[in-house]
Amino acid sequence: MSNAPAKSAYVPAGINPVRRVGAKYTVRLWSVRNARFLEWTYDTFADIMLRLHWLWNMVGYSRVERPVVFVEKRVKGLLFDCRMCGDCVLSQTGMSCPMNCPKTLRNGPCGGVRENGNCEVEPDMPCVWVQAWQGSQRMRKNTDIENVQAPVDQSIQGTSAWLRVTAKHAMERAQATEAETK
Repeated sequence: MSNAPAKSAYVPAGINPVRRVGAKYTVRLWSVRNARFLEWTYDTFADIMLRLHWLWNMVGYSRVERPVVFVEKRVKGLLFDCRMCGDCVLSQTGMSCPMNCPKTLRNGPCGGVRENGNCEVEPDMPCVWVQAWQGSQRMRKNTDIENVQAPVDQSIQGTSAWLRVTAKHAMERAQATEAETK
């Protein structure tokens, strides 16, 4: 008698783990190919968020965090397979999220990129950093990929990068205005 588990007679139609995973790559690759459009969209959205700083401040950033995270997670999850690290660098990495790298490398490829541009750890997956370079070359701010990224702050994982960036830019703008008046 064999100890192998019995196979079910039922096999769901159209279920293929490679194709299921490939669908995520398809959207990611679309995002990289359309990095310039997404850069413009992000810049416009960031400007709107900054203009609404007074509202976020009045209501309280902590109160709007949860609904914004809900939306951010779904939008960025769909387009970039976002991991919600809280420290988003998509605008600097050609709209290719470095957290999708199996090694979570934030400053370039590991050196194990295959000849076909795929990952050494997951051979069916295009290397996140090859995609990042290609996407960054399509963007207006195409030299931002050269910026060295700090390690991810694990304490902010699952929080809104959108709100964090908005609050930071609002503070910088207030400081610049204050400096001008002196």
